[in-house]
Amino acid sequence: MNIRFMGSLLTNYALTGDVMFKDKAAELGKRMLPAFETDTGIPKSLINLHTGAIRNYGWAGSSCSILSEIGTMHLEFSYLSDITGNPVFREKVERVRQKLKDAVKPKGLYPNYIHPQTGKWGSHHMSLGALGDSFYEYLLKAWIQSGGEDVEAREMYEEAIAAVVKHMVFRSLEGLLYLSDLRFDKPDHKMGHLACFAGGMFALGAKTIKNEKSNEYMEIAKNITNTCHESYDRTATKLGPEVFHFKNNIQAKAITNGEKYYILRPETFESYFILWRLTKDPKYREWGWKAVEALERHCHVEGGFTGISNVDSLDPDKDDVQQSYFLAETLKYLYLLFSDDNLISLDEWVFNSEAHMLPIKGNPLYRAAPTTS
Repeated sequence: MNIRFMGSLLTNYALTGDVMFKDKAAELGKRMLPAFETDTGIPKSLINLHTGAIRNYGWAGSSCSILSEIGTMHLEFSYLSDITGNPVFREKVERVRQKLKDAVKPKGLYPNYIHPQTGKWGSHHMSLGALGDSFYEYLLKAWIQSGGEDVEAREMYEEAIAAVVKHMVFRSLEGLLYLSDLRFDKPDHKMGHLACFAGGMFALGAKTIKNEKSNEYMEIAKNITNTCHESYDRTATKLGPEVFHFKNNIQAKAITNGEKYYILRPETFESYFILWRLTKDPKYREWGWKAVEALERHCHVEGGFTGISNVDSLDPDKDDVQQSYFLAETLKYLYLLFSDDNLISLDEWVFNSEAHMLPIKGNPLYRAAPTTS
């Protein structure tokens, strides 16, 4: 609801100045506020926008909230406060951030589950893929969006990424760099497609946070993006699997049939786009074009585009679903990969987790509400 609906309303307001988009965003934001009514202020995952009833997923152990969900609201809610003049939205997400900052973190890492009533972590499963991913990019992007004013976000990002590099970044026997999940301190030596956004995140952090780690993090960015490209290049369709492993002779390949599907995901292309903008290495455009050709060849059907069941088959079953993020993210990042730098400049905009653009403070389209003294 936040990254897709709220994000798109805010982007449309920034681009057009039409107050209808701002009013609808404010109405949606108010209807989402009951989700934060917990003992800690950490929101629950599910809300009935009509009644305000809230609950968490049954499968999230001990009724926990999910790190990537509670940590992926700061950009939108902060911006909503700025354009409406209503501080309540920013206050809600700042309270969540404070709880996360104050929590004792095992090895400096953030587990994927946290209890909204106690503020205590659930099972110690850490990931830059599903359940964790966008929390990390929102720390970095909150600092960028604020025009460098949100120092707390930058500091939390730097501390979190240092812990990720120390405990979750590995190099395979072939020399491929990858991000492994940790389950009770043990790496599982596989990487999810969702984690392929991290190449772009590391690059953006290296470019904007200029410190002694910048060169190291830019190399990590390039290497992770290369690994995600390899996961595409090593399949029959040249499209990447949902999960790929690094075990002995298995390098950047899916193992089980349940890992071999491709559902039009954008994360690898997001990293291509950001690395192209920041490095101008032509290989990112070359890789992107190969992906465009693979999408056209294997996913294009009469009614649009579809996911496929097996990237290692030249005649895979199709799932008959065009995911909403295919238009919002996949095609947008591929389009921007081949566009001029001044079209949605990274100096003026940040992309939320659904690739909706939010203006950086100082951008004339920020459109903050007048402040009253």
